[in-house]
Amino acid sequence: MPVKMTPRFVSRITRDTLALILAGGSGTRLKGLTRWRSKPSVPFGGKFRIIDFPLSNCVNSGIRRMGVLTQYKSHSLIRHLQHGWNFFRGEMGEFIEILPAQQRIDAGWYAGTADALYQNLDIIRLHQPEYVLVLAGDHIYQMDYGPMLAYHVEQGADVTIGCFEVPVETARSFGVMGIDDDWKVTSFREKPADPDSIPGRKNEALASMGIYVFNREFLYEQLISDADNPESSRDFGKDVIPNIINHCKVYAYPFRDPETGKQAYWRDVGTIDAYWAANMELIGVTPELNLYNTEWPIWTYQAQLPPAKFIFDDPDRRGMAVDSMVSGGCIISGAQVHHSLLFSNVYVNSHARVDDSVVLPDVTIGRRARIRRAVIDKGVVIPEGMVIGEDPVEDAKRFHVSEGGIVLVCPEMLGQSLHHVR
Repeated sequence: MPVKMTPRFVSRITRDTLALILAGGSGTRLKGLTRWRSKPSVPFGGKFRIIDFPLSNCVNSGIRRMGVLTQYKSHSLIRHLQHGWNFFRGEMGEFIEILPAQQRIDAGWYAGTADALYQNLDIIRLHQPEYVLVLAGDHIYQMDYGPMLAYHVEQGADVTIGCFEVPVETARSFGVMGIDDDWKVTSFREKPADPDSIPGRKNEALASMGIYVFNREFLYEQLISDADNPESSRDFGKDVIPNIINHCKVYAYPFRDPETGKQAYWRDVGTIDAYWAANMELIGVTPELNLYNTEWPIWTYQAQLPPAKFIFDDPDRRGMAVDSMVSGGCIISGAQVHHSLLFSNVYVNSHARVDDSVVLPDVTIGRRARIRRAVIDKGVVIPEGMVIGEDPVEDAKRFHVSEGGIVLVCPEMLGQSLHHVR
């Protein structure tokens, strides 16, 4: 039976929901991009950070009570939250709380996703939510959580899991759910070799988005039970969910476009190739992720910067950008930028050329430099005449080259200061 998609609305259900965003991930597959910052604080889309997407989804859904659970190298993330997300009104019951691993229950770090909530159980209880929405802080998507919460209530579920439909052959990289005809979850396996298919659709499987809706008391019981289990790894996907499927009401909620009913946009930008590709998608004429949708704005912290500027129009030195996104504070000085995304305060000097690249904030690209299919980290200064992305063998001697041939350039790779990186 297909799931009925509920139209967007803000109700008492959303107002009585506490959202907990798990933002402690180290993101090691992003290599140098997460050497000095956590994955949720990695810049994305020209002016945002990854954490801005789930947080904006909450605000746009009418959920204004949020906790962000941090752990790994969280300084830049905490600073971003303090600068860009401090507009909530406490007297109206709104808040965003930062919940670092602080040894509230024992002397350890967060051992897993379930343990992160368990160690903050007293704080969750203090807020007395009816429902707890658990979110991953490191995915890119735009989702109204209201219909999912309504679906959870309509089904009388103990827990509802957000999911998306993927080809069976690619499902092996995700947590995969088996369901019956009513979308009740019958199995949950992490990265299975033989994923269960959707009933009636043998070539498609349901992958978990890392989004869970829990009834309050049910969550408390499961967290305590999991903490008392010495065999548990303290993780929702590996332990909590598989252990409750046979005797509790666990339902799947497919993430679809509310207008078309088709699979909605969702990206895990956990590798350099995926991160580069997701940024490159934004440059397209009609990208799946619409950052220009005024009905669903993405909130963030942004410095007060002048407009981007393009200077010189000589035959051999023309400042121009084609099929590109260029953020505030950038100066393209007699250089050419093609099919690239430039974050704020990027300076591209005369006769330089940038193609198919993602350039993070505060980067300077020297005269006559050539950059192709690269990700340039924040604060990098590319020396005059340097060539990147044309010779994989030479690139690998100095930089990180991904499986897909994307070159990652970080300040320390060029022996430069790291003070701008965060």
